[in-house]
Amino acid sequence: MVRGKTEMKRIENATIRQVTFYKRRNGLLKKACELSVLCDVEVSLVIFSQKG
Repeated sequence: MVRGKTEMKRIENATIRQVTFYKRRNGLLKKACELSVLCDVEVSLVIFSQKG
């Protein structure tokens, strides 16, 4: 099963946008942690949220 390509545009619904942000943020943090462990490097992320 192949997922369709998602068009990159702003999500207008604030609730859905916040949920998507948290899901993608968690995925990004997981990938950064994996990269740190696999490559024995220090990784730094700066993420800004509308909620602060």
